Amino acid sequence: MAAFIAKQMMGNQLKAAKGSMGGGETSETDKEKEEEAEKERLEALAEQEDRRKEKHRKMEEERETMRQGIRDKYKIEKKVEPEEPTEPYMPDNPLMRKKKTPEELAAEAEAADQDDFTKLKNTIETQISEVKSQIEGKCVVQ
Repeated sequence: MAAFIAKQMMGNQLKAAKGSMGGGETSETDKEKEEEAEKERLEALAEQEDRRKEKHRKMEEERETMRQGIRDKYKIEKKVEPEEPTEPYMPDNPLMRKKKTPEELAAEAEAADQDDFTKLKNTIETQISEVKSQIEGKCVVQ
């Protein structure tokens, strides 16, 4: 009886371990399916987290209205606290990164263009100074 229970509990895990150790090659479609499943799982987690945050935000709003009612009833002034940034924590996961605004994209493109312009300007200035030194070397001013 104990052997049956042990086999039921460990059987699937042993099969999985044997399959991974057997050196069986996985095909490209299997890899793509696994990647797709992982992306879907990450998206589902992000969606679930968003729903949880929205739920807590609504609960906090309800609590605040209740608190305000009590403050109004007993004529208590609300303490002013500095607001914290509302920007949520963004992990390094590219699926959960903050999207850039068009203004930020334009500023980055302008900076890249400016860098190219600066490089070109520096090369031209060095060439001019070299030509100038060559001319001064050949001409003798008396």
